[in-house]
Amino acid sequence: MFKPWRIIMNELLKNVLYLSAGAVFLTKDKIEALKGELIGKGKMTQEEGKQFVDELVKKSEAIKEQLEERIQQVVAEQLKKMNVATHDDIAALSARIDELAKVVDKGQSEE
Repeated sequence: MFKPWRIIMNELLKNVLYLSAGAVFLTKDKIEALKGELIGKGKMTQEEGKQFVDELVKKSEAIKEQLEERIQQVVAEQLKKMNVATHDDIAALSARIDELAKVVDKGQSEE
C-alpha cells in the first residue's frame, strides 16, 4: 500500500532535521576538542575557550534554525506544486460539508 504524500514529506522533513541537528552536535564536539587543544597549547585561557565555544554554538544554532525554516519552505513549495491539500484546505472543506449537512437536515425536517 502506498503512503500519502503528506506522510512521506513529513518523514523526509524529519530525517533532514535530524541530520542537521546531528551535524550541529558533531560540530559542538569538534569545537570542544579544538578548545581543549588550544587551551592545552596555551593559546587560549579557560574563559576565552568558554566564550569561543558559546559563540560558535550560538552561530551553529542560528544556522540550524535558518536551515529548518528553508527546508519547511521548500517542502511547502513542493507540496503546492504537487497540488496536495493542506491542513487549511481540508479544514475549509470540512466546514463546508458541515454547512451543507445542516442545509440537508433542515430540508428533510421540513418535509
